[in-house]
Amino acid sequence: MMRRSTLFSLLLLVALLVGGAYALWHWLDRPIERVSIRGSEMRHVGADYLESQLSPLVSDRRWLSVDLDELREQALKIGWLKEVHIRREWPDGLVFELLEQSPVARWNDDQLLNGDGEPFDFAPAEVPDGLIFLSGPSDSGSEVLAFHGELEARLKQHGMEVAQLRLEDRGAWRFQLEDGLWIMLGRANQEARLERFDAVWRRQLADMAAHLRYIDLRYPNGVAVAWHGKTEPIESAD
Repeated sequence: MMRRSTLFSLLLLVALLVGGAYALWHWLDRPIERVSIRGSEMRHVGADYLESQLSPLVSDRRWLSVDLDELREQALKIGWLKEVHIRREWPDGLVFELLEQSPVARWNDDQLLNGDGEPFDFAPAEVPDGLIFLSGPSDSGSEVLAFHGELEARLKQHGMEVAQLRLEDRGAWRFQLEDGLWIMLGRANQEARLERFDAVWRRQLADMAAHLRYIDLRYPNGVAVAWHGKTEPIESAD
């Protein structure tokens, strides 16, 4: 009889503890009422935009049961957010620590590129002034950005700056200088072709720069040049 009474008491205690834990969880897991946005100064997007984007993510969510990792992944899809950290704040709030993207280039007309070569959407903010235009296949941002850095270092010796750089779907490169001159580099042997460009520019083309429309380096030997006002096709290029 004593054993049955002891067992009953233990079962009653467990039931009370489970019931109490459930009641405590339910009391703590209240609807999220407050969302705070903190982090470094936002230069490109304002608080109103961020609030409008974050609010739907926490709508109908509860303070204790919300999955913060899942919420973070959703928040990272918002344009202009490079990094997101979220923590709970007693009794019913969430704190979003945000790091804004730092754009270094325009990308494929409708996006921007950060310093890691990662594309992101810029709307509804305006595109910052002074960004170079880069384009390429969707997964080539870091490759195009790296090659742009190599070109900039190389062309600096001629006093040139790249205005835009394009990697075509078939792997061919071409770029445009600030003065509008296009240079066709092609798919292969970029280093040898750029060395050929260096040589012919110093020897002959620099004095004719104002009259050039584009330079085609895609020939096995030498280069082809198009002048303003002339539209003769170039043949035998790769």
